[in-house]
Amino acid sequence: MLLATAQAAGTAAADDTTFSNVVVNGGKDIVLGLTTRKTVTITWTARDPEGVAASWAYLWHGPNTDDADGSLPLYPPAGTCVVSPADPTTATCKVSIAVSAARDFDHNGLAGAWKVLAGAQDTEDNWTEIDVAGTANVKRYARVTVNASPEPVKKGRTITVTGRLTRANWESGTYTGYQGRTVQLQFRKKGSSVYTALKTVTSGVGGTLKTTTKAKADGYYRFVFTGTPTTGPSTATGDFVDVR
Repeated sequence: MLLATAQAAGTAAADDTTFSNVVVNGGKDIVLGLTTRKTVTITWTARDPEGVAASWAYLWHGPNTDDADGSLPLYPPAGTCVVSPADPTTATCKVSIAVSAARDFDHNGLAGAWKVLAGAQDTEDNWTEIDVAGTANVKRYARVTVNASPEPVKKGRTITVTGRLTRANWESGTYTGYQGRTVQLQFRKKGSSVYTALKTVTSGVGGTLKTTTKAKADGYYRFVFTGTPTTGPSTATGDFVDVR
């Protein structure tokens, strides 16, 4: 889960607002294709000895907030906060962000770790902002395909399994090959619900995948890509081979 206690470049005074329990997208990675539209939530807890009058949060990417090359949303809205009946110094807050891959992501360098800026105003009109109150991973959507042949095949003969690993290229607006990545070949015997690993394959030029295996029984072959820090996971639909 993407949880973080508020951090800042300097040390906050004892009476400043603090932020905790920062969770982005329910603790899941934000995986975007070329035209993905989705609503991402940020939830957090704000505390201030004087009470919290308002609080806000947004995602940003870059070396620092002044030189950020990405911001979600572009104009941060105020969060909806509920003050605890048992503790007036504590408020639980939430903000929802409309994310559009085509609108908000124009270069692939935006994939990776984003940071959460959290801010608040207390009841005496003092303002506090923490540049890194939490983090979230934004990843490019991946696709992997599979084809096993020949079909049918005699038992003991060689099966060639091919496919391709691609991922969303936000700059070109297409899915392009993802080279040099490890993909696992798995097999599920007919009548079973469980896939087992057979071997690993490294994607070649253009994301191409190719390997061989021996035909032992009727069943399904698939490639599974577990993802990277910048790219989401992908699993191919199993391709059935009839063994005779």
